[in-house]
Amino acid sequence: MSRTDSGNVDHDEISRFEALAARWWDRAGEMGALHVINPPRMRYIQQRTGGASASIKGKRTLDVGCGGGILTEALAIAGADALGIDLATASIEVAKQHAEEAGLKVDYRVVSAEVLAEQQAESFDLVCCLEMLEHVPDPAETIEAIARLVKPGGDVVFSTINRNPKSYALMIVGAEYVARIVPRGTHDYAKFIRPSELDRWARNAGLVPQDVMGLRYNPLLKSASLNASDIDVNYLMHCRKPAED
Repeated sequence: MSRTDSGNVDHDEISRFEALAARWWDRAGEMGALHVINPPRMRYIQQRTGGASASIKGKRTLDVGCGGGILTEALAIAGADALGIDLATASIEVAKQHAEEAGLKVDYRVVSAEVLAEQQAESFDLVCCLEMLEHVPDPAETIEAIARLVKPGGDVVFSTINRNPKSYALMIVGAEYVARIVPRGTHDYAKFIRPSELDRWARNAGLVPQDVMGLRYNPLLKSASLNASDIDVNYLMHCRKPAED
């Protein structure tokens, strides 16, 4: 049997997402917020990595921690050659089935970024890792693997949750206990990541941060928008791997 993970995995987290796998595409369910924030996430990805045309058509892209394929499908619809990877087997099966039903050509694999980096180093024009780093034991290790996966001159987009009192109040108390937007236990405040930490880990891995953008989500209006002046809770970071001389 081939190896699929490097050991940098929280099996409780995997089990939690396995249990939710059937509801990835239920916009009224636990994953509903991801469907709302996906359009602004895609706008950011295309604006930052698509060049003057804001197009990622034809680019080889990788979605790390793809879950049921919400972002991966959006990348494919935009014309990218998209691969999604995740260690939750049930989620990957849901992603495959949904893509087939939608008539989309998307590849999915049950494998970690660390193991894939051993197999396909410097193979991707764009690597995305959204809402995933706060769910692994060692995010710096995952970032190092992503840096190995992207081609020189290629782009990386991360998104995660800032660590401060405001994010605790909104993402854990508000989202999990008051509004019940996501199941209790989805987030661990200690695993939230400050932008300065993500910046440092990215630079240590050989990536150069280019931009940080806040992502606001309104659970009452079920709306989301990009906001450069507010990175207190959800935020995205665009990095680039230096081109070879």
